Amino acid sequence: MNIALMNIRIIFQKNSVITDAIGNHRNAWEDHFSCYATINGESGSEDETAGQTVSNGRCAFTVRWCRETAVVTETEYRILWNDCLYNITGIDHQNNKRKSLKFWCEKVRR
Repeated sequence: MNIALMNIRIIFQKNSVITDAIGNHRNAWEDHFSCYATINGESGSEDETAGQTVSNGRCAFTVRWCRETAVVTETEYRILWNDCLYNITGIDHQNNKRKSLKFWCEKVRR
């Protein structure tokens, strides 16, 4: 793993429940932590859905292993990079060597 290639700053956002002033509960995404990463396989494939052409941005972010990145799950976290949101679709632990993690992601449609 070449650390010099990790030159992209990404932010991990966590899904949490927020209570407003009158007691209503709602889900919200909050910035949890940020780290440097490399991005691999940024593809711009397109799908035809309901008569519209929609791009599917799929990519993989590789980060160094630490306690914060080790607890990231596919359902509770997402990645913010370059003002775009990415849902985590898979996590590769790189043979459980505790050196790096690879997050397979898909761009969120807004």
